[in-house]
Amino acid sequence: MSWILFFDGDCAFCSASVRRVVALDKHERVSFAPLQGKLAAELGFSKYAASEEGTMVLLRESDGKVFTRSDALIELARGLGGAWRLTTVARFIPKFLRDAVYRWIANNRFRFMGKSDACSLPDPDLQKRLRE
Repeated sequence: MSWILFFDGDCAFCSASVRRVVALDKHERVSFAPLQGKLAAELGFSKYAASEEGTMVLLRESDGKVFTRSDALIELARGLGGAWRLTTVARFIPKFLRDAVYRWIANNRFRFMGKSDACSLPDPDLQKRLRE
């Protein structure tokens, strides 16, 4: 199974998170695309880039199912496998609580790490998995 993780390409926090996922994804199941990119526009995900709350979008390619906010994080953990699957128990926490925490982090992400004016050059592992 494979996934495409759409992220805010203008967000240093989001870009750092993508680099962490690349390091954790030993089976290279996840590819990445900025919400400001062509693929996101074609799939109608660009609206999430404009969101004040900054929403991560995860697309499961096998069936086209789309996950957002905390559901995206849970599905991503499932996709990473191994010990990360243990974090999928978070799905038993009510969605409104999970998403409230997600929104708080998203609303403060620029305060945590700032906004990027230019995309940092990705390392080779990320470069080969980056989609426009």
